[in-house]
This record gives sequence, structure tokens and C-alpha cells, in this order.
Amino acid sequence: MPKHTVLPESAASPWSPGDLSLKELQGDCARMAPHWAVPAAATAAPVPPSLIHGVTVPTASARLIDGMSEYGD
Repeated sequence: MPKHTVLPESAASPWSPGDLSLKELQGDCARMAPHWAVPAAATAAPVPPSLIHGVTVPTASARLIDGMSEYGD
């Protein structure tokens, strides 16, 4: 017994995108919003600079960042 049925393309979608107005779509979304659970944001704890080691930056990259006004120039 098959686990799913593949419908012909003409029967797969009972409506076309033009059949749904923007207001209807917004209403559908508003009704569904309470059903969507938003996971709690994971916050990363700051890492003290003393624990950051082994990071190397190529000289060309360091010069590029140094030349950017927002970072070094």
C-alpha cells in the first residue's frame, strides 16, 4: 500500500495564486500566527579576551580592515 498519492498537476492545487487576495492571505497568516511557536533566543555568554587564543589573521586582511574608516583609519 503506498504511503502517499501523487495527484495529477491539474488536481494538485485546488486554487491558483490569483484566487487569493492579499487581505485573505493576511487574514490566514494572522489566524495561523498563534500556532507558530517561537523558540527562545539563545544568548551566548561573552568570552573574556584571555580565553581567545590561536586566532591568526592574514596580514593583507588586517591591512584591509585597518584601512576601513569604521574600523581603523
